[in-house]
Amino acid sequence: MANVVPVDDFTGEWYPGFKPEHIASPYIVDGTGPFKKEDEDKFWYLDFHWSRGLTPLAAFAWGHDGYCWGTQHAAENLPLPPGRGITSRFAGTHLYGSAIPESDPREIGARANRLGTNLPYFLQNYQQIWAAGRDELEATWSYFRGIDLTQEPTSRFPELLTQARRYHQRSMEIHFGVMYPLLVNFLGFYGACAEMGIDTNQIGKFLQGEDTKIMETDRELYKLAIKARQMGLSDVFADNEPPRLRDALSRHGGSASQWLTEFDDFLQIYGWRQEATCDVGLPSWIEDNQIPLGLIKTFLLKKEDHDFEAAARNAVTEREESIDAARSGLTKEEQAVFDAGLASNQAANFPWWQDDHNYYIDLKVMLPLRWTCQELANRLGADHKDDMLYLFWPELIDVANGKPYKGELSGLVKDRRQYFDHWQAKRSAMPKVLGTIPDAVEDPVLIEIFGLNPTAIKAVQNPEAANATTLSGLAASKGHATGIARVLQSSDELHRLEPGSILVCESTSPNWTPAFGKIAGAVCDGGGMLSHAAIVGREYGVPTVTAVGVATLAIADGDEIEVDGTNGKVTILKKAAELAEAEAAAR
Repeated sequence: MANVVPVDDFTGEWYPGFKPEHIASPYIVDGTGPFKKEDEDKFWYLDFHWSRGLTPLAAFAWGHDGYCWGTQHAAENLPLPPGRGITSRFAGTHLYGSAIPESDPREIGARANRLGTNLPYFLQNYQQIWAAGRDELEATWSYFRGIDLTQEPTSRFPELLTQARRYHQRSMEIHFGVMYPLLVNFLGFYGACAEMGIDTNQIGKFLQGEDTKIMETDRELYKLAIKARQMGLSDVFADNEPPRLRDALSRHGGSASQWLTEFDDFLQIYGWRQEATCDVGLPSWIEDNQIPLGLIKTFLLKKEDHDFEAAARNAVTEREESIDAARSGLTKEEQAVFDAGLASNQAANFPWWQDDHNYYIDLKVMLPLRWTCQELANRLGADHKDDMLYLFWPELIDVANGKPYKGELSGLVKDRRQYFDHWQAKRSAMPKVLGTIPDAVEDPVLIEIFGLNPTAIKAVQNPEAANATTLSGLAASKGHATGIARVLQSSDELHRLEPGSILVCESTSPNWTPAFGKIAGAVCDGGGMLSHAAIVGREYGVPTVTAVGVATLAIADGDEIEVDGTNGKVTILKKAAELAEAEAAAR
């Protein structure tokens, strides 16, 4: 009998004032919305990208234009033989995803034939296809950057909002249109390696050692930390928390003024990024400086600077050694198969693209919609610049077209803010999975990106998981590390990481990357071999275990833990309470 995790607690009323027509929009196979009882027949996983939850506008934009348009559009166009993309549902403000299977054998065969034609063409032209998509999006980005919203007539705002939403939707078509064939190609190589007896935990290493725009951002941010130390500003950073750092540096004057000028120059290139994937509800580093300043603050705590060049050299050396070791155990015929698969995956490198594309897509494509909403809020005399983000898309367009905001809608926004805060506080208690739980997941995105393997699925169903002291997961990046766990719910808390900390979280996304320059290890609830945490852990040489399932439940902030990234094991050595008692006794 299948194990079912009921959805009953998450059905019924959704955001205050919600009506079904507020979330209606075209989709390919299935649309988004709040949970209904009939959804219990499917398997749903808690998506780790949005640990804060999503506002009504963010829920509409990502639920529809991300999952229910982007993934389904790409899965049909490629096509993916056994799957038709991903759909989504909301438990409160928290998004759950579910793969849409294709079960008709005849249709699977027909889709496989189309894939056999389309995939070789994509791989032969991958560089041009990705470059064209990236350049198209950068042209649209430049268009929005050239608009002075304060000078635009209010009558044009419905058009600007529609253009901004279309920019996001088009970015998702390009995103998943590139991601799916890269993933299929990787999985073909993965399967061939497994058949030849190659340790599949080594496959990610075969493709590491390539520079990305995200890693470039980290290096430039670290240079600013080094410069702050050289200018004698370490005490200013040490004495002030991130929200107050900008003002403290401004008051300090002297060399701090010069440093802030260089910091602002950095932001103009690298600061157009939010702290979650495609979330209109979040500011960029340009709008809110405290996250990059907080990262620099913690960088300054390190006694020795992170050597990015050494880490890059080590990644290349490890790559070549892993490839040589894998080839040495193969026959000549197997070596030919291995070499062909490796060459194809190095030319169309999924791990490289997985990080690099975030600079152009995931971290900034929601900003034009956010800017337009903020300017509209300003013109309407709203209580807060982000009030429009608490409207659903149809409500937002109505307001842009002249419907009164003050009164009923402004009252709903206040209620929805309270609803958002209520569900944000419940994040740590949200079930990792809902609905009918399978013994194994077949969708490659769920396995390789989200880390939904049998071990992780079993772990999240264990009622004693919170009491476990030894945890198992995916050996994502080799090495051993021991340190104090810092359990973070979102990247807002990155400044809490001290040098040598062990980062414990649901999973990481590109905005977490700078943390890998100072932590000793990483442990994640989710994430497969191609997840961000696994990729960056390998590139930076940080022992990393992903797909643990229950790391944030079993590990408490302040616990002393050991991370074995070679074998995929995490051990809680001492609980935070024990350490506190020992410290008190010593004093």
